[in-house]
Amino acid sequence: MPAKTSPAFSSSSLTSYSSRDTRETDRLEALRNYQILDTPAEEVFDNLAKLAACICGTPISLVSLIDAERQWFKANVGLEGVESTDREISFCQHAMYGNDIYEVEDAGKDPLFSNNPLVTNDPGIRFYAGAPLVTPEGQALGTLCAIDRVPRRLTEQQREALRILAREVVAHLELRRARLQLEQEQRKLDGLLRMANDAADSLYMASRNELFIKQDHKLVRVSATDIRYVEALGDYVNIYAGRDRHTVYSTMKELETKLPPREFARVHRKYIVRLDRIVAIEADAVVVDTGRGTEGASNLLPVPIGSSYKAGLLNRLNLV
Repeated sequence: MPAKTSPAFSSSSLTSYSSRDTRETDRLEALRNYQILDTPAEEVFDNLAKLAACICGTPISLVSLIDAERQWFKANVGLEGVESTDREISFCQHAMYGNDIYEVEDAGKDPLFSNNPLVTNDPGIRFYAGAPLVTPEGQALGTLCAIDRVPRRLTEQQREALRILAREVVAHLELRRARLQLEQEQRKLDGLLRMANDAADSLYMASRNELFIKQDHKLVRVSATDIRYVEALGDYVNIYAGRDRHTVYSTMKELETKLPPREFARVHRKYIVRLDRIVAIEADAVVVDTGRGTEGASNLLPVPIGSSYKAGLLNRLNLV
């Protein structure tokens, strides 16, 4: 089967890289949706490029993606150190719009490429064969290409293999994009869960700003801001709020879970105090303003500090 040579393209059939028509805008948007430009090398694409070079018998093979003003290489065999070239001199910008393998047997004799700096200078391209990378939606992203520095022609078997490999490149681009989208959705979900947990914590903390205490066959609401201290008394606890004392059947451990932790501290196995009601610490006692003093009587009450609670209490206080 005779080899294909580079076809003649008219200005109406070849989309210029400098044009900003709707078709090119859509193509560039499709390319960027893959979030692959300027990403590190990935083994799966490197292996496909190596396989293309091996099958086609060429020293160079590339997975080339055509950006607005450059062709960027996702995989690069044989052009070490080269990450991209200008789009206007690329062979791939022609090949990606074809329906089949775009093959140039001898670029030095091809009127479209004979003066191309990639031909006249390093890497000295003579042979080029590129299979277009086309998305399921029909957008051309670039090519999988095989390049040599001497003229040559592919066999039909080599062309078919290059077509298959190009489809594999697109399939892996699709898998990669799907994985990224799943990861982004997972991050969004994690963010929503954090927001929900924060909201739940806020509601929980808000619910701890007040207690409902059973007194005389009724429930009495007591604001946590009114509570000065809590004292254990056998199977009961006394809650001192303002001038009132409420005696309830409970434990200190249970009361700790119901009070705002930032505002209260356990200072003894028998006492919980409100931090902003501590007016002094003397030896092994905290002095608490109870707010219960009558005229001529002190509001201050010394509350013992348990040895196992002292370090934790001091860490809670803003010491200078």
